Amino acid sequence: MRQKTVTVKSAPLWRGGQVLIVMPVRVTTVRQIQKLDKIAIEKYGVPSLALMENAGRSIAYEVLKQVKKIKRPRICIICGLGHNAGDGLVAARHLINAGAKVNIFLIGKGSHLRRDAAVNYQILKRLKYPVKEIRKADGSVLKDITRADITVDAIFGVGLNRDILDPFRGIIEAVNRKAQKVIAVDIPSGLDGTTGKIYGTCIKADTTVTFSLIKKGFLIAQGPKYVGKLIVADIGIPMVLKREIS
Repeated sequence: MRQKTVTVKSAPLWRGGQVLIVMPVRVTTVRQIQKLDKIAIEKYGVPSLALMENAGRSIAYEVLKQVKKIKRPRICIICGLGHNAGDGLVAARHLINAGAKVNIFLIGKGSHLRRDAAVNYQILKRLKYPVKEIRKADGSVLKDITRADITVDAIFGVGLNRDILDPFRGIIEAVNRKAQKVIAVDIPSGLDGTTGKIYGTCIKADTTVTFSLIKKGFLIAQGPKYVGKLIVADIGIPMVLKREIS
């Protein structure tokens, strides 16, 4: 795998300072990052729920860092129905615990979530934290996006490989129009992590907190226009795997 020198910020898993680093970093394709996760989970026994918990915690950490001067920040988290949604739901839980005012939107039905995302959805339900199911960017959704200090994009992850249609398209475009600031979970929704192609529309993030390794698509084609500030978060993938992945 080729290396490329870029400037990124390294996000700690636990609280602590963030350090600006300039160094050769590993750049990965979507296929490679999916293989990395699969090996970590299936061969080495790293629990997928632990990886999701760490990912969501990393998102919450960055949100709190950016709103630290606001007494009770308003956060809007918009989730799709895939794995990325689970990261957003974990982040919501940590942000609520930290005292933020959090509005959680799910594009579709909670019953359609699967595996780890479904587990975290059920945790929020048991804690009686409301998750609002939506089908379009109506007045209530637009109001919450507009009022939020930060909107978190947890709609699509790196697995997206098709053009985005409504209701997702309309909601993404509403976020781009109305949000004060956007943090993307792993990748801006609508961006191809390998090619930098846009699938019809794309979240324009102010910050992207990506997990484990930088995706090739962030650096080429339309990628640089959409990722904003790039932060690489360690979510617990063994370092030996990051060095060996190909």
